[in-house]
Amino acid sequence: MNWKLAARAAKMNPSVLREILKVTERPGIISLAGGLPSPKTFPIQAFADACAEVLHNDGQAALQYAASEGYAPLRQAVADMLPWNVDPAQVLITTGSQQGLDLVAKVLIDPGSKVLVETPTYLGALQAFGPMEPNPMSVASDEDGVIVDDLVAKAKDARFVYLLPNFQNPTGRTMTEERRAAVSAAAAEAGLPIIEDNPYGELWFDEAPPLPLTARNPEGCIYLGSFSKVLAPGLRLGFLVAPKAIYPKLLQAKQAVDLHTPIFTQRMVSAVMKDGFLDRHVPTIRALYKRQRDAMIAALTREMAGLDVKFNAPKGGMFLWARLPEGIDTVKLLPKAVERNVAFVPGAPFYAGLGDPRTLRLSFVTASEEEIATAIAALALTLREELALLGEHKLAPASV
Repeated sequence: MNWKLAARAAKMNPSVLREILKVTERPGIISLAGGLPSPKTFPIQAFADACAEVLHNDGQAALQYAASEGYAPLRQAVADMLPWNVDPAQVLITTGSQQGLDLVAKVLIDPGSKVLVETPTYLGALQAFGPMEPNPMSVASDEDGVIVDDLVAKAKDARFVYLLPNFQNPTGRTMTEERRAAVSAAAAEAGLPIIEDNPYGELWFDEAPPLPLTARNPEGCIYLGSFSKVLAPGLRLGFLVAPKAIYPKLLQAKQAVDLHTPIFTQRMVSAVMKDGFLDRHVPTIRALYKRQRDAMIAALTREMAGLDVKFNAPKGGMFLWARLPEGIDTVKLLPKAVERNVAFVPGAPFYAGLGDPRTLRLSFVTASEEEIATAIAALALTLREELALLGEHKLAPASV
């Protein structure tokens, strides 16, 4: 059979990271690579109770087709938990926040559309936007987020800017209050919509992050959230909050994809969330992740001593970002680290443009403190050996 593919299918390439990380799947690997929440945080008993409750109280409705917008009590709960005035009619329940990115892409991007992203940015967003054939453009960024002057310089004719202000994936950085105020004001003045992605915002360690960008200009933003990091990723349950002017088109795009997010899952989450469950549960996640972050920083400080390795201390979330010495390519370093039973994510694929080959992302939430110490020691040894080889190459005579 001669299947003729649509031109957009050429944009649907395999995940660069998933291809790279196939080498990490062998037994015995301590993975600091995955963006997975710790399974220790999953409230299994709460879901067992909620499952029984939902089936007992209204099992027929829970197993039937349902409204595309989502389960009304869950939409109300989402509106109530956000720190600005949200009409539940603006809340769309999605099949994971990744679906929210897909809907945004379908509704807002034409082939060749300029789309602005941070440097670096979430790879999953680049993949969601890719089939719509945009022209992604990186905005210069520092430890506080996008740099306002560069954002303004690139805003003309851009469809939107995509931002993760809280504990960003991949860098773990958090946008300061001052930067948020400046970015929000600059985007509003330029008429530049903001897509604000906030899957990690509740995972703060010592203090909550500043108000979301959307709270400052709700009519100029689409806000994406997720239950994956505070409850469980297997639920595939997220949400978006959109201005009423754009909401109908996002809803129509969702109807064309899956009709609605599974209503049984929505009803279970609604049942779990009642009576303030998240207020009791999320602090336990924060405490666990803070201990693991501290263990990773201590291990990096100890094991990377004397090496030109830069790394940050994220104030929340799941990830830490590091830059290795000049001449190191972390894509090439990864299989050598795997030989020592440790895995990480190379940083270059997270860039919309030319990536920095020296960078890498480390996740501190799925490994124990002891495993983190072992893994960072192995990574440091791998790096020292690679630097020694680079030094030998530099000293070797040129071939004739």
